[in-house]
Amino acid sequence: MGIGDWGPTIQPMQPLSPQLEDAEAEEYIEPNGTQENLNLNDLSRQMLEKALERNNGNRKKAAQELGISDRTLYRRLKQYGMAVVMLLMLACQSCSVSYSFNGASIDYTKTKTIQISDFPIRSNYVWGPMASIFNNQLKDQYANHTKLTQVKRNGDLKLEGEITRYEQRNKSVSAEGSSAQVELTMTVNVRFTNNVKHADDFEQSFTASQSYDSNLSLNAVQEELVTQMVKDITDQIFNATVAKW
Repeated sequence: MGIGDWGPTIQPMQPLSPQLEDAEAEEYIEPNGTQENLNLNDLSRQMLEKALERNNGNRKKAAQELGISDRTLYRRLKQYGMAVVMLLMLACQSCSVSYSFNGASIDYTKTKTIQISDFPIRSNYVWGPMASIFNNQLKDQYANHTKLTQVKRNGDLKLEGEITRYEQRNKSVSAEGSSAQVELTMTVNVRFTNNVKHADDFEQSFTASQSYDSNLSLNAVQEELVTQMVKDITDQIFNATVAKW
């Protein structure tokens, strides 16, 4: 599952059936006639997502935070195609895991911190900026998509490893018999420790590749290709560690 796919992913939804809509309506409280504190035109989808995320999917608390009624929030959820997502979240409220819209599936009552060590380069071929690009992107991935606090030691989760492979090879041949495409490959070895649940510990290699026209020099495209491969690999690592939906 890709990061943009970490789930539950918000996709355009088909209208609820009359039976399901009627069943859902029974649990919604009618507005008490109080003045809405927020202009409804300003209720963007992002605002709803953030409010629901901060309140772990609790619709009533999210509505209170936004200064609107419970039913108004529900109407907005239906408008943005999010009502079915809410049904899934409400069905999971009996468990303590926080399923957020950004893809991470983490029990924040038990797992609060993550320790991410810098990954050194151990490959035969070295491009200097590659390590900093990877290390920064990996830390940003968890900072932007989880509520985990990053610490230097004793993290509930721990990530460490090294960049073990960085090489290129001729990928395809032109009609004239010369190489037309060159493939650049990067591999990172990861050791993951879950100090809350050691059954999830693993050591695994993650690989990504990018191709470029052989008429171009590697120096001309190297930064762009490495950045793309780093994004791919950090997505894979994120999925394997905290996005197991």
